Amino acid sequence: MFYSLRSRLIAIFVLLFVLSFGTLSVLLFNQSRSIIRSYIESSALEKMDEYGSYIDMVQTQIYDLASIVFNSDITKEWDAVVSDPASTPAEKNVANYQMSQFLMRTTNSYSSVSSVTVYRLEGTWIGSGNQIVNDASFLKENWFLNFIENDEYWVPAHRDAAELRSNNPNPVVSMLMPIGSFFPSTTNSFMKVNVNADYFLEPLDRIHLGERGAIYLLDRQGKPMLSQDDYAPEADMLEEMESIRGGGGAQGVVYLEEDGGHTDILVYKKLTNPNWMLVGFVSEQDLYAQLFKLRGTILLIATLLLILSLLLATWLSHGITKPLSRLVQAMRHVQRGDFDNALSRLPPEDGVRNEVGFATTTFRKSVVQLQQHIKTEFELKLLRQQAEYKALLMQINPHFLFNTMELMSSLTMQKREDDTLQVIESLGKMMRFSLKISDDLIPLKEEIKYTRYYMTILQVRFGDRLAIRLNEEGSLERVQIVKFILQPLIENAVKFSFLHRPDAVVAISVRRAEGKLTLKVADNGSGMPEERRRKLLEQSATAQLDTILASRSGQIGLGNVLARCRLYYGELFEVRIDSAEGEGTSIELILPAQEESSDVSSDDRR
Repeated sequence: MFYSLRSRLIAIFVLLFVLSFGTLSVLLFNQSRSIIRSYIESSALEKMDEYGSYIDMVQTQIYDLASIVFNSDITKEWDAVVSDPASTPAEKNVANYQMSQFLMRTTNSYSSVSSVTVYRLEGTWIGSGNQIVNDASFLKENWFLNFIENDEYWVPAHRDAAELRSNNPNPVVSMLMPIGSFFPSTTNSFMKVNVNADYFLEPLDRIHLGERGAIYLLDRQGKPMLSQDDYAPEADMLEEMESIRGGGGAQGVVYLEEDGGHTDILVYKKLTNPNWMLVGFVSEQDLYAQLFKLRGTILLIATLLLILSLLLATWLSHGITKPLSRLVQAMRHVQRGDFDNALSRLPPEDGVRNEVGFATTTFRKSVVQLQQHIKTEFELKLLRQQAEYKALLMQINPHFLFNTMELMSSLTMQKREDDTLQVIESLGKMMRFSLKISDDLIPLKEEIKYTRYYMTILQVRFGDRLAIRLNEEGSLERVQIVKFILQPLIENAVKFSFLHRPDAVVAISVRRAEGKLTLKVADNGSGMPEERRRKLLEQSATAQLDTILASRSGQIGLGNVLARCRLYYGELFEVRIDSAEGEGTSIELILPAQEESSDVSSDDRR
């Protein structure tokens, strides 16, 4: 009887639970004090180290941001303009506006920083988001007086007027830094870098010392930096903290004996920069109170688990041979290739909950996977083709956007405000269109409208040196095409026309005839070598995605367009490239004239 599976399972379960839980409860209670002390000296200090590294990271971002603002030419120019008595109010307003924009751009680069505000001693302060305020009330704030009189560069959690104007009522921790000088008493301008107090407080709250213990972040004067209203150490703890601040190690644990035989534990870690300190308080009684609850819980759980183990051992001994027999019959059907009958022979999926059940479930999944293999392979091929198309489409937008941003920068430096506004307006309309990245097909009219916006940008850029026109022929109202086809071709045509000629002539035509849509872009450039023309035609025939995506030369437009057209239209797509050196190049794309109610089937594309 003992050699039966049920008897052995029952005996093993009882032996394991009695020995393990009995030994565990005795050792755990006897070694509790050393374990807790070890936890205080290792785990708590380790978490403080992690939090100290977190503080260092946040401070590094704050110092980096402050250094950028301090050393920026924009800051120096702004300080010179607003400090110059000869500057007009209009010049000062422009300088203040540019400074506000600079602060906003700089702040957006640092995730931990909430805002940066620049103050002038005459009562003006500038914040990001075009906040230019004449309000001298900050001159009476304690943080300002401590900064000027006591060189206090860090401000504990407080509500900031600039943050309140930005609808942020949460307390912030701030770092102050003079501008144009290294000493607060000799500067006329200074910056105030704000970080939400919760940015420091939330990770600190996740460090626990017992149930009621807490950890506080203190400044160099021993005052809390964060919004922790429960900070109220007793006199002996304050005295010990002052002693630690004046000497002692960088971190440690101190046990303080209180009246009544109780012991309080003080855990500390000094932060070297800027002389802050992490301090945690917890009573030893609070820590050990959980041990008695734990011992009772362990005994209760051990009893329940012992009963449960007896029931499980009895249950596991039944119902094994029948599922194994049905599994063997199913395997025989699989050997003959009869997958449907094999699945019908298997027991229900929820019928067995042991190793046999796992084997049955695994076998069932294997059979189902074999049945679905061909279908899955076909779907993966379609998904891979769609992913390749999306990757090529994503390559176009950054390439064009970088070129247009360079144009806007050049126009701004030339102070061509009207042209800059026109480029910005056209770019905005183009970007609104290009953000619809999820649509593979778009109406041809939208593509032409997008192209005309781009032609406007080109006219602004090159002026009379560029002659560009677009002709439309045939019924184009309901035609749909793959998006972003014309703009890369036009960009290449203009670029290569100007390489060897002072003026560029680009002709664009869109024509529908005999069920075909023909897009043609011709230029007066230096032409294309026959080897290059032949290579492009070969690439368009094979849609070499990896080569195009890995390109770093910036000449991605034509290859990208040809690859996307080949991926989408397949054999229905045709390209013609006519070019002679010194006479220009003509690129002609021939697509099926696909209307809104129709689509190119997968079979036709192959």
